Amino acid sequence: MGILGVGAILLLAGGALGLLNPRGFSLRWLLVAVTLVVLNDLMLTNGYGLLPDLLPASDWNWQGKILALITTLFVASLPQFGWCASGLTWAQGAGSLKSVLPVALLYVAFFTGLAVAFSSGPATPETLAFQLTMPGLEEELFYRGVLLLALDRAFTGRRRILGVEWGWGALLSCLLFGLAHAFGVSEGRVSFDLVTMALTAVPSLIGVWIVLRTRSVLLPVVLHNFGNAITLLL
Repeated sequence: MGILGVGAILLLAGGALGLLNPRGFSLRWLLVAVTLVVLNDLMLTNGYGLLPDLLPASDWNWQGKILALITTLFVASLPQFGWCASGLTWAQGAGSLKSVLPVALLYVAFFTGLAVAFSSGPATPETLAFQLTMPGLEEELFYRGVLLLALDRAFTGRRRILGVEWGWGALLSCLLFGLAHAFGVSEGRVSFDLVTMALTAVPSLIGVWIVLRTRSVLLPVVLHNFGNAITLLL
């Protein structure tokens, strides 16, 4: 129910934006983006519980994250996407690091401050290993990689802000990232946490800006995992 709600929001919001600029809108790529969101959720939930759990009992969803990551890598390998176009590359855009590194340092300082103010206490080795790897790898490659590419192709209009070319797809990818963490349906009840939405969607804007500037998800992966793990280390 939750993912159907998110998919409906994407279709409605995307369709409305498409009406504003029909020439710069591709319904086919919007439908691709919706399909990707549903497929990602299917993998994260182990086929909504239909797939057997092949990994040892754990406090964290290793199998779901790994399945979702493998699926994202497969999508990125398709000719319609491509590794470099999806941002899955080590190479950084020419001259981009000079402008990106100060922003990255501010990101690090912000999450370090949060960690000092709201320490979560000691973590188990498994928790630390998970937070240092899976969230950044799986979520950045999906949201700032293949999904961003699909949405950018759905909305081709651009406006240059802060040195990069923004489109509606970039903003929608941030909205979806926030909804993935803040919106849910459980036992017929809809829940939405505005604070969680802000704490995920706003940093997501920084991640998108970095990807648009560097043409790579490498730095966002590192920063994402840092933000998740620093509270466990301080």
